[in-house]
Amino acid sequence: MKNRILRFIPLLIAIAMVIGILIGSFYANHFSGKRLAIVASGNNKITDLLHLLDDQYVDSVSINDLVEKTIPKLLKELDPHSTYISAKDAEASMQELQGSFQGIGVQFTIQNDTVCILKIIKGGPSEHVGLRPGDRIVSVDDSLYVGKIVTNDETMKRLKGVRGTTVKLGIQRKGEDALLDFVVERGDVPLRSIDATFMLDEQTGYVRITTFAEQTYTEFLVAMARLQEAGFQSLVIDLRNNVGGYMHPAVLIANEFLPANKLIVYTEGLHSLREEFVSDGRGMYANIPLVVLVDEGSASASEILAGALQDNDRATIVGRRTFGKGLVQVPIEFRDGSMLRLTTARYYTPSGRCVQKPYEQGQSGAYDSELVERALHGEYFSADSIKTNGDAYQTVGGRKVYGGGGIIPDYFIARDTLGYTTYFRDLYATTIPHEFTFRFVDAYRERLQEATNLPDLVAEIGKLRPAQKLVEFADKKGIKRRNLMIRKSFDLMERYQFINIIDQVMGTEAAAQFENQFDPAALKALDLIKSGLAFPPLPE
Repeated sequence: MKNRILRFIPLLIAIAMVIGILIGSFYANHFSGKRLAIVASGNNKITDLLHLLDDQYVDSVSINDLVEKTIPKLLKELDPHSTYISAKDAEASMQELQGSFQGIGVQFTIQNDTVCILKIIKGGPSEHVGLRPGDRIVSVDDSLYVGKIVTNDETMKRLKGVRGTTVKLGIQRKGEDALLDFVVERGDVPLRSIDATFMLDEQTGYVRITTFAEQTYTEFLVAMARLQEAGFQSLVIDLRNNVGGYMHPAVLIANEFLPANKLIVYTEGLHSLREEFVSDGRGMYANIPLVVLVDEGSASASEILAGALQDNDRATIVGRRTFGKGLVQVPIEFRDGSMLRLTTARYYTPSGRCVQKPYEQGQSGAYDSELVERALHGEYFSADSIKTNGDAYQTVGGRKVYGGGGIIPDYFIARDTLGYTTYFRDLYATTIPHEFTFRFVDAYRERLQEATNLPDLVAEIGKLRPAQKLVEFADKKGIKRRNLMIRKSFDLMERYQFINIIDQVMGTEAAAQFENQFDPAALKALDLIKSGLAFPPLPE
């Protein structure tokens, strides 16, 4: 392994040199004497080539453009997660992790070449000035903004901006004859990493964490305070489709459930000494029954949290094998605003399992298609099809857990295929259901908003038969009716549409409450808690 890594040291040196060029010294003086000394210490063919191109190539060439295109190709020869982010994309890539962005605070869709507001983000600038879901933006800063010029990118460009700047919007609102003018001062718009907190039953709380950002731990403490007010005695944490983020909030959340001096995670790499993260014993929830939900979309920090709780026999893990992303990236920022995320170490669970699934250097295609291979292998439908590397590890209490990448759950939940047909697949592979949902809510908005609670809203939606209307809408859009398949898929389609409609009318948390009534993983979690199995049974 060491020899394989040593083979790539010249490549890493070459990357460093290319990035040095990007910073600007190339154009200043073709490298100073100091930089030449650094180049001389390694393989300098890339540097020599760039000099030759700049000095002798037949046509003019942009060295910066070559560098921007070359760095990602070099990194592809390493691991799947070392990446280069251009200055243009770096800010957007960090917004979700930072927990906010600067703009006006709306979610929108584009219908008939017009920007339509889907949601107003709570705590954002648009909420303060009185914009509403269903409003159409038809002008921006006194310029007409409809027609072919309207795109997602152009709309984001016009609405987002530096805090304190303003944008004037011309709004067409249902029931209003004249256009309404709103001046919105851009500000910080919160991006929540916990989008649902509620009681599953009278004693069991539920928290869904969608990412691990700077504010996730704070959001988690607020969510737990809400559940305490509701009198929760047990907890379900949902990490499904959480692709991770920062490690630190996952460690802090794990600490809340562990007694003192329990290993949470450790990292180690060829040039990175082993670093351990251990619980301090100050967690407030060390004794409550806990179940964690995971699936193949749970990665990185999600796997750290799930693995720490599983290896310490602190929680029961329910779902499917997690993604298997256990490589540690260190962000390296450059003067032009670009960024390199370089892998420097691996994550290991307390039992010693490496979270990272196998990969071959320079073979990103096979790595990217690994989730598809799982499906073909049957892993999403049978626990017996889960691949491991055969290595068995022991939890603190002596239970066996297996390596091979990702966290293997204690209780397997197969993907729900009931009602899944080619008609359903073809329909939901398009934007038609999304477009239908907006049109449906827009047509019945006042009627639906009269519902004061979730059961009343569900009853009102049921009277309007959204699934039947979706079939008719899809038929007009070119999705041919296939009556036998529609009958088989009808209940599933209706459930999907209820979730989407509730999300637009009452919000994501209400939609999650409705969805969990039918969710086999959530129902299994409740059953385990009621059966006293949230704390994993240990071998005698």
